[in-house]
Amino acid sequence: MNCISGSLLLICLLAGTGCGVPASETASTKLSSTYGVHYAITPNPNEESVAVEMSVRQTRGHLRELTFSFSSSRISAFEADGELHVSDNSIRWLPGREGGSLRWTARIPHKRRDSGFDALLDGDWGIFRAEDIIPRARTRTLKGADSETSLSFHLPVGWTAVSEYSTLSSQIDVVNPDRRFDQPRGWIAMGKLGIRRETIAGTRVAIAAPEGQNVRRMDMLALLNWVLPELIAVLPDAIPRLTIVSAGDPMWRGGLSAPASIFIHASRPLISENATSTLAHELVHVAIGIAAESGFDWIVEGLAEYYSLELLQRGGAITARRYQRALEKQSEWAASATTLCGPRSSGATTALAVVTLRNLDQEIREKSAGQFSLDSVLTQVSAARSHITLGTIETIVSELIQGPSETLAVDKLPGCKQNISLSEA
Repeated sequence: MNCISGSLLLICLLAGTGCGVPASETASTKLSSTYGVHYAITPNPNEESVAVEMSVRQTRGHLRELTFSFSSSRISAFEADGELHVSDNSIRWLPGREGGSLRWTARIPHKRRDSGFDALLDGDWGIFRAEDIIPRARTRTLKGADSETSLSFHLPVGWTAVSEYSTLSSQIDVVNPDRRFDQPRGWIAMGKLGIRRETIAGTRVAIAAPEGQNVRRMDMLALLNWVLPELIAVLPDAIPRLTIVSAGDPMWRGGLSAPASIFIHASRPLISENATSTLAHELVHVAIGIAAESGFDWIVEGLAEYYSLELLQRGGAITARRYQRALEKQSEWAASATTLCGPRSSGATTALAVVTLRNLDQEIREKSAGQFSLDSVLTQVSAARSHITLGTIETIVSELIQGPSETLAVDKLPGCKQNISLSEA
């Protein structure tokens, strides 16, 4: 090889392409694996509904087919470019090679167990989840194809919208690293809103509520300044963004978490007389971002309640003495629980879960000579992408303490032996 040809080869290699291969071919190969998806949301307050238009932009028919199930009482009026099949409570859409649009209407109001709304839209404001108006979909695509998804709101004059996503531009990027097909998710508030924003321990926080409602936005920020740094110390990358939406009646009088977002009723105390906190509880749910297999809901709810107390105490929102009294109250309440492994964990069952996790924390500290704690379990649990079971926790703990846990012995967990037998069948 002469000097000139060797230099030419080196130049080709540094340019990222072989000699004789146009740079545009490399670029087109890189771009060929993506297709564009845009969701446009237009509220119709007079009809208590929103119009949703899903537009697909593609060049090689990346998205071949999209299917989802829906409730006919909430989702209706489907129209589409391309081939559309609507049957029972499911749709099947085959867009054209270059894309097209799928359109539908979503009715918003929804009552939660006859005790208030967990989704509402009227002439002044609306609060609901993206999942309420955009059903979770399954796709059939070209191998390796990924969506580049965006979202926009088309609002009445004087309205604004807040979601878990940045609103620095009118076209909002929607990214979920765990999925190839990204869809908007989490709580959305829209209307004539009052909004407070802050960055706390590296987390960008937005608290939104309708104007004129008795929502204590600054009090919420104060509580987050106590507890969020403590949570981030355990789970550093858990919550880059946090959106909290709130309103009073007729919304449901509780707290509900969703990806990177929380709804909390305006009447909920930030810290109750028994030193528990609905806001801190839901914050832990958002941070760990996990669900449980049937029968093991106590693990997820127990972690949320236990760490809500822990974060309040670590951050100085409650004293060590009040923290101990709160645990004693949990123990008293737990005495009335008959099982841990029921279909849903609430009340006395969650209190028993808190007591169990407190004992587990002590066992881990003792058997690891202080090297590990329940924090170590929480870190690994939050990294899990599958639904967790008792076996998940047992495996993590046994690796930390180099042996089986006495606290997690099935005979010490009321109602769990039969549940474990069924889950292993």
